[in-house]
Amino acid sequence: MNLNQIHNVYFIGIGGIGMSNLARYFKNLGKQVCGYDKTPSVLTNELMESGIAIHFEDSIDLIPKDFFIENTLVIITPAVPVTHSEWNYFVEREYEIKKRAEVLGLITKDTFCFAVAGTHGKTTTSGILGHILYQSGADVTAFIGGIVENYNSNLIGSGTTVTVVEADEFDRSFLHLHPNIACITSIDADHLDIYGTSEAIEASFMEFAAKIEDKNNLFITKELPLEGLTCAVNEDAIYKAFNIRIGDGSYVFDVQTPTEIIKDLHFGLPGRHNLMNAVMAIAMANLFGTPTDAIANAIASFKGIKRRFSYQIKTVAKVYIDDYAHHPTEINAVHQAVRELYPNQKVLAIFQPHLYSRTRDFADEFAKSLSHFDEVLLLDIYPARELPIQGVTSQWIMDKMLLNNKKLVAKNDLITAILASDATVVVTIGAGDIGELVPLIKKAINETL
Repeated sequence: MNLNQIHNVYFIGIGGIGMSNLARYFKNLGKQVCGYDKTPSVLTNELMESGIAIHFEDSIDLIPKDFFIENTLVIITPAVPVTHSEWNYFVEREYEIKKRAEVLGLITKDTFCFAVAGTHGKTTTSGILGHILYQSGADVTAFIGGIVENYNSNLIGSGTTVTVVEADEFDRSFLHLHPNIACITSIDADHLDIYGTSEAIEASFMEFAAKIEDKNNLFITKELPLEGLTCAVNEDAIYKAFNIRIGDGSYVFDVQTPTEIIKDLHFGLPGRHNLMNAVMAIAMANLFGTPTDAIANAIASFKGIKRRFSYQIKTVAKVYIDDYAHHPTEINAVHQAVRELYPNQKVLAIFQPHLYSRTRDFADEFAKSLSHFDEVLLLDIYPARELPIQGVTSQWIMDKMLLNNKKLVAKNDLITAILASDATVVVTIGAGDIGELVPLIKKAINETL
């Protein structure tokens, strides 16, 4: 399929974080873009403000009449039900219909592609890399799975020859990509509802890694069972961060590359996991030939990703941080960063589990991770695409926790419970709709200060 011959792009599920950056991309290319989503959101509002027509009713009558079979690409999200009338309209008339992953595959086939894979750290790493390349003047478009604070967008740049993409393992989507340079940040068990076993996940990552024939173009962490250039923090590796200090609220560190030492890099994102993300991005940019001073300037100016350790309140009396963490490893990373920054303060964590299957598969690990905090409030499981599983509840997790100060809370009672705590550091954690509560929590806390 030749994307240059496409005039119209129609999205079913345009408001998702991944779908919306594709919509922005095609709009930048001058295509006529419109689509459907189930509910309005901040993302759909932003797309509409940019001139993209969106409707929220599943109605064939709302499909533009000039979107003909021969000049229209239809892009669907996997979450769309098979009963969706607009989808069936396009299927019955044999329109070109593709999933987002397939479209990214077409785009990356015709560009120089950086692919960022891993069960954790993809969004931050790809955001840092996209920022470095864009700030250095590269002809890049970076598709990010979160909102980059520097651009208030999930799309960086409008280049046509270089792409940065998150290589998403969900549904084996990353196997559609055509990477020239890639990294793998981690391979942990996740998405077991799709894969079944951790061995199946590892096999899928092996298949992705095989796409990079020259292993000098593949960056990995030291513990991964793969061949590639190693990256590490305070350990021997081909690319390593060392001499790590904290100055003025930021990390200051040096990076050893195969040919030089880049000294005194400044980086504002907390947590050793974010240092690792930065090293991966620096390594890929360095291999691409990005000048050292451009890398240093971009690393220092990167503001982070919304809902990735995002400060909502930062005062002497109170700190409120929001994070997207939805896997035990990610919760551990949040805890490490909080303890490093606020070592002697009481920390309240509010966690909303995401998916019944993930909760079932990692209940013991979730309980262990959450037990490291001083106080925990647990919301009910956010189901997303799933139906309930008998016996899999937030209460089940709470019963496993080795922590006395814990409580199951309904969303309507959450703010009252937060305000009743004497914790000086508050962290909301989860990938469900807990993010929609953040402005209300922030407002309520601010009113007490």
